[in-house]
Amino acid sequence: MRAAWYSNNGAAREVLVIGELPTPQAGPGEVRVKLSVSGVNPSDVKARRSRPLGDFDRVVPHSDGAGIIDQIGNGVAPGRLGERVWVWNGQWQRSMGTAAEYIVVPSRQAVRLPAATSFEAGACLGIPALTAFHGISLLGALQGRTVLVVGAASAVGHYATQIAARCNGARVIGTVGSEEKARHAVQAGAMETIDYKREPVAERIREMTAGRGVDAIIDMDFSSTVRLLEQGALAPHGTLVSYGSNDMGAVAIPFRPMLFNSISLKFFLVYELLVADRRAALEGITQLLENNVLDHTIGAAFDLDEIAQAHEAVESGRVLGNVIVRL
Repeated sequence: MRAAWYSNNGAAREVLVIGELPTPQAGPGEVRVKLSVSGVNPSDVKARRSRPLGDFDRVVPHSDGAGIIDQIGNGVAPGRLGERVWVWNGQWQRSMGTAAEYIVVPSRQAVRLPAATSFEAGACLGIPALTAFHGISLLGALQGRTVLVVGAASAVGHYATQIAARCNGARVIGTVGSEEKARHAVQAGAMETIDYKREPVAERIREMTAGRGVDAIIDMDFSSTVRLLEQGALAPHGTLVSYGSNDMGAVAIPFRPMLFNSISLKFFLVYELLVADRRAALEGITQLLENNVLDHTIGAAFDLDEIAQAHEAVESGRVLGNVIVRL
């Protein structure tokens, strides 16, 4: 099969190789997916740049993808053969990801893709949509509450904005970095946006909420968002849910204002969701897809031979929407 891989960390054009690898075979409890599309996420390019390969001689990157099950192992329901699916955790803690014509995964990691949902959209679900859905679920009932989505035009933020506003009745305020991204966030359901490059975020939040602050924050960079907690951006008894941080070291928190305002912090890693939480998210996303209430934005598409350019597009931060590789 044709695939892309790297054997050393480094820049995309320096380490990514395209060639032939043995086509994998499905074992007991596994399915083989003939992939149509692979999704490229920020975590994929960060892994290529700096995550040690450990015991692996090479890594086929990317955790997200979509295609058709073309082979099943013992113990898998025969009816799954030929099923349209999307894949999650394709390359998590293993060497074989979705930047290849085929991937073998445990049957549970290939999720039925509704007929009306394209493979391109399916390749955007594993990390962005699952992160957004679980993050929103941690906030509880949102009807009538105000939620700040940090990075509302990002891949995760775009889904989080839709799920919070359209599906759960929240008033969403989104932080953005340009007028184009503001329009993108508003189309997804944000009622107001704040340009964090030009406006004081906490001050604008207080203006928009009559000084009270938002009820909840969905956060993509805890190392910078934590400062909003001491600036009165989060209302008393509010909750901040964070799924990432640009600084992965020690991050100081303003304990006194958090204590006296009964602020809750919740963190999660989408790759390591509890079984029950994962099941709830998968069922919820399937329902949203079947109801056709989610918009999917493909910002850039590349062929496998152009995988280095796909990684560079993600790294640039200039692409509005998801980056995919067609197989």
